[in-house]
Amino acid sequence: MRVVVGLILSMLLLAGALVLRTRALPSPASPAAAVTVPGLDADGLAAGLAEAVRIPTISSSEGAARDEAALEAFTALLAERFPRVHAQLQPLAISGHSRLYTWTGRDPTLKPVLLLAHMDVVPVEPGSEALWTHAPFSGDIADGYVWGRGTLDDKSSLMAWMEAAEHLLARGYTPARTILFAFGHDEEIGGAEGAAKIAEQLAARGVVAEFALDEGGAITRGIVPGVAAPVASIMAAEKGYVSFRLTARAAGGHSSMPPRQTAAGQLARAVARVQDQPMPARLAPPTTDMLERLSPAMPLVQRVAIANRWLFEPLLVHLLGQSAVGDALLRTTTAPTMLRGGIKDNVLPSEAWAVINFRLLPGDRIETVERHLRAVIADPGIEIAREGHEGNEASDVSSTDTRGFRIIARSVNEVLPEAIVSSGLVVGTTDLRHYAGRYVDRYNFLPTPLAAEDLVRIHGSNERIAVADYARMVSFAVRLIENLDQP
Repeated sequence: MRVVVGLILSMLLLAGALVLRTRALPSPASPAAAVTVPGLDADGLAAGLAEAVRIPTISSSEGAARDEAALEAFTALLAERFPRVHAQLQPLAISGHSRLYTWTGRDPTLKPVLLLAHMDVVPVEPGSEALWTHAPFSGDIADGYVWGRGTLDDKSSLMAWMEAAEHLLARGYTPARTILFAFGHDEEIGGAEGAAKIAEQLAARGVVAEFALDEGGAITRGIVPGVAAPVASIMAAEKGYVSFRLTARAAGGHSSMPPRQTAAGQLARAVARVQDQPMPARLAPPTTDMLERLSPAMPLVQRVAIANRWLFEPLLVHLLGQSAVGDALLRTTTAPTMLRGGIKDNVLPSEAWAVINFRLLPGDRIETVERHLRAVIADPGIEIAREGHEGNEASDVSSTDTRGFRIIARSVNEVLPEAIVSSGLVVGTTDLRHYAGRYVDRYNFLPTPLAAEDLVRIHGSNERIAVADYARMVSFAVRLIENLDQP
């Protein structure tokens, strides 16, 4: 193995010499000074976010009763804290709690921009309350942070857009193009009553935005190997989602006289086959764009491999696939998530079932995944059916060579000049999937700084955001809105 690795490295260095003789690989630009938005008070902004966090707008599960009072309290807070927004941006209630705000621009010939966020949060796992340094819905401001559920996902985003709009309205600002703020109340359970209904309203109006922007990307530090600078990942696509239920049936009976094949054994074999034979890995946009944008900040060997992808793509796929995060960027992932069968240790189950979840890479389709699943299992005794809702296809990949992407990137570098702007792929799902057809391009990004240790805070314990980072998020929102007026 060492000989093989040494040979590969030698090839990389040789190829690097060839590349470097013909063209110099770019280096990251020196950062400029950050743009300061006058009139923003970090402590006051933090206090507003803390108020929002204290309202437990929890979405527990599809079909479960929701806390109507909490959602009503949250929308009342928005009206109270942002009076100019509610007086001038034509707020429209949808499905009772979701909100669509229309900030009419000066030039009706310009395409609008669609900015998304959601007001609901996930519940706190029972029994984990003691793991929180500050109570999950305390909204405590301590040690330089605002603490509580929603500080990262996604009330900070919603509040930042509203703070930015209120701030600009107070200055008498009117945007050149119409800006639409779409805030769903049930993103964490699928968005069927929130984002989906807002999208229907926009379709009825004939709205097609220049671009739409939702959560899903962030500013990470120390997560991309070999890159020390913060990385702002403006995601250009989102993976699809589908689950299948596998069911095996057999005669029940006493476990002392089992047949050669039981329902449980047949199912276990099918699940093992599916997990052992995943969908093929490949480098595809926007992952290739991400690598090219990050390569100038990487060590020489990685830079050369990326610059010569035609030669080293198999190696890049192998290296990326060594981690769960990297593998998710390369393929439609396979995840057995549920397994049931049997009622007692000495009773043969007459039925056993499992659910396997797939997250679709752009370019793969649900029907392709189903064909793969059936071919891999190759057992007519296993019933295969869609689980739950019908699922959703992966999004199209938006171009990063657009005015919209450049405006988002410019706004990032104005508030965090040292950040390297990259692209990428959202491996989860967001409300933005409901808005297909309502935009030309779609992006996922929030200027939320995340180190490796912060990733587990999202939907986990001790969710928090630094007061300074939230103020920067509001500054980004202000600058993005202002920059929309630029060519």
